[in-house]
Amino acid sequence: MADAQIVSGFFPASVKEAYANQVAYCRANDSPITARIVAGIAARFDDPAPGAFIEQIRDWPGASPLGDALPLRSAGGLHALHLSGAAPELAPIYADLPADDAAIIGAVARRHEAELLPWLDGPPQTNEAGRSGGFVAAMLWLAGQGLPPRFECLEIGSSAGINLMIDRYHYDLGGVQVGPDDAAMRFAPEWRGSPPPGQAISFASLKGCDVAPVDLTDPAQALRLKAYIWPEHEVRFARLEAAIAAATAKAPDLVQMNAADFVERELARPQAPGTTRVPMHSIVWQYVPKDQQARVTAAIEAAGARATLERPLAWIALEANRTLLNHGLMVRHWPGGGEETLLAAAHAHGAWLEWLAG
Repeated sequence: MADAQIVSGFFPASVKEAYANQVAYCRANDSPITARIVAGIAARFDDPAPGAFIEQIRDWPGASPLGDALPLRSAGGLHALHLSGAAPELAPIYADLPADDAAIIGAVARRHEAELLPWLDGPPQTNEAGRSGGFVAAMLWLAGQGLPPRFECLEIGSSAGINLMIDRYHYDLGGVQVGPDDAAMRFAPEWRGSPPPGQAISFASLKGCDVAPVDLTDPAQALRLKAYIWPEHEVRFARLEAAIAAATAKAPDLVQMNAADFVERELARPQAPGTTRVPMHSIVWQYVPKDQQARVTAAIEAAGARATLERPLAWIALEANRTLLNHGLMVRHWPGGGEETLLAAAHAHGAWLEWLAG
């Protein structure tokens, strides 16, 4: 099974195509303000002298501007200016009031080049607790397939480790209840279709890696995460505050390491009988270099070939589909061939989930 299949999607090659796709994606995922910001940036591409920020975006050297999340890097920088109060001219856009978006953004981009340019240097940190509902739904399905319902989770691209605290959250997934009553957060996404299997599941361990992990207890790093939150999704700001409180009480098990090294190391460790080992990720695969994607895939498939009924392996991926403008919840598991199953389509930030697995 090719690695592209587990995380299907389409990434336009040109910068203009990338920004147009991101605008459509935002509109399809209930984010009209972010769509306005991205469209306003793109509207300045034909300016003869737009300033260094727009020029660097327009002349992006990468082969896949959308795969590099260039639109979200630039939108994050503008949102940070708005949150800090440094660019009050942006206020009408973020209030979703009528305004000349292109003119405002063009002026702000020229005046705040020094603050904005560093936002283009690396991919966004879009850690979202709402996506963890997809992980839990997949684990319920795996348990329903007969795999041991005690999970050893290995997350790549964990960012701040918010989804490494899923054992502290409560979920209502189509009426199926999972998690503690005294939860740090509660999730009840709009459920479409039949409910997932009503299995009791538990967590043996939750570990994660990131090449640039975020410390939620550091106010400056937490503010950067807030800048990547789409502003119209107010519930996500509340979730981030709840995650900060949870991480302050007990830090998630998160290490600084690239995806391939982490997966290879962890899959080489002994696995306890009666547990299901689960490499997993959400909105990460596009940021993983191709050589590491190949190593991760090879390591998982090799471990899958060794899997037994007492020590099975599953791979859960919740990744963007840029053609359908949503997310696909994909699972492979071993023993049993490791064939890919599309379990659900999902909202970008966990607002709804359409169950497709029956």
